Amino acid sequence: MADTQLYLITPPAFAPDEFAGQLAAALDGGPVASVQLRLKEASDADIIAAARILMPICHGRDVAFILNDRADLARDVGADGVHVGQDDMTCAEARNIVGDDAIVGVTCHNSRHLSMIAAEQGADYVAFGAFFPTRTKTETTAADISLLSWWAELFEAPCVAIGGITVDNARPLIGAGADFLAVCEGIWNHAEGPKAAVQQFNGLFNG
Repeated sequence: MADTQLYLITPPAFAPDEFAGQLAAALDGGPVASVQLRLKEASDADIIAAARILMPICHGRDVAFILNDRADLARDVGADGVHVGQDDMTCAEARNIVGDDAIVGVTCHNSRHLSMIAAEQGADYVAFGAFFPTRTKTETTAADISLLSWWAELFEAPCVAIGGITVDNARPLIGAGADFLAVCEGIWNHAEGPKAAVQQFNGLFNG
């Protein structure tokens, strides 16, 4: 179980200067593998501004900083990688933009077929979900936990579980072989705050 790691996703909208403190507190709560900046409705300028504030907080704690969707902006700001959805671009196209050394992750919903295509194109990880109801994303596809076990048995590339994950419902995903848990509301809306949430998730990983 200790092999599972946290993958934090930023809230859908926030003031970067104010959120910086919350992010720092969360990362100080325990090990976090990566943070994804996910600002679907923001302008390019706002995404770049947020990245320049938040990325140093991550890098100062040896946490990878990944941009959602925008491979071009990930390259321009010097992020560690990009996460692309099925409607954004292919893994190969993203790789061509960010380069061989960057991380490229791909949303695969609940599809074994899409995940195998992503793996063939050299994805550094595949993301399955949503495993639970979520308010972060309006249109989701329900995924079965058996996908994680199937992937873990057959492929070397890591898999990310996403969608409505909280400290209370995460244990089956860990047991099924998820390499990473991508969490948004389960961190930022945790009753005891983001630092306590990270501490509690890591307690599950090491329990």
